[in-house]
Amino acid sequence: MFPQERMRRLRSDERVRRMLTETRLHPDDFVLPLFFDESIDTVKYTESMPGVPTYPLTDAKKVAERLYSSGINAVMLFGIPRHKDRDGSGAYSADGVVQNAIRRIESCSDVLVIADLCLCEYTDHGHCGILSGGKVDNDLTLPKYRMVAESLADAGAHMVAPSGMMDGQVSNIREALDDSCHKEVSIMAYSAKFCSAFYGPFRDIAHSAPSGCGRESYQMNPANGREAMSEIRRDVEEGADIIMVKPAMPYLDIICQARKEFSLPLAAYQVSGEYAMIKAAAANGWLDERRAMMESLASIKRAGSDILISYFAEEAVKELKK
Repeated sequence: MFPQERMRRLRSDERVRRMLTETRLHPDDFVLPLFFDESIDTVKYTESMPGVPTYPLTDAKKVAERLYSSGINAVMLFGIPRHKDRDGSGAYSADGVVQNAIRRIESCSDVLVIADLCLCEYTDHGHCGILSGGKVDNDLTLPKYRMVAESLADAGAHMVAPSGMMDGQVSNIREALDDSCHKEVSIMAYSAKFCSAFYGPFRDIAHSAPSGCGRESYQMNPANGREAMSEIRRDVEEGADIIMVKPAMPYLDIICQARKEFSLPLAAYQVSGEYAMIKAAAANGWLDERRAMMESLASIKRAGSDILISYFAEEAVKELKK
């Protein structure tokens, strides 16, 4: 006890602080989300996501080469199609925006390609599934997800990440991949995806804000932790290779609980709103952006995440390599 025991002894020397650091970030922890829009010819930026580019398809090859050479080993692809329709047919088109981006990246780089699997960026109503009677119909959506999975795998995706929160999506996608000779393609399941206010800037980029009704009927109630464990357990039973919690920082307790209960690799998605808050506060001089970035990422890993999906990935990797 004090005064014999002084915790500050181990904090007074920077060399000792480094030696005793319990949670360490590594470049291999990170996945960088990338956006490709097939209707643009030059890079564009979205005001609510400062510093996050949307690329034309023609840039896919050079972007992948640059990122890999800078230390980014994994990317998650999102696409904005030229045309949207009620069924989100662009999501499963062999000539779709993400499919084309995958082929261009695969032709030039060793970067791991994870393809988000959903319909929201491709439907004219912005929902993650097929509408029936003004509501998302879970069972009508599952055959579409099977088609998307097969199309992405055919294009060369190493991993697919179903994000629509449809019941049975993982088992259907696993079966579709196996039946189409893609047994080696793994599934990173958005297992506990909450109906969050923190997705707004992403929807600005992808033009995917839902119309008619919200996503409360298929994304999770932010107040529910036990339900999150049930959702994750079902994905594990259905064949997920990696499980995910989304968003990350508002749900550190969920990440921690999932780490205790499940042995599968665990990903956490630091979503657009989390990123935008730090950027906005830093732009106003209210906090130190570099410190806030690294602290937020360390907190997510400390809670138990193995994989960090973040718009800060490229900046964080540069910081780690200094």
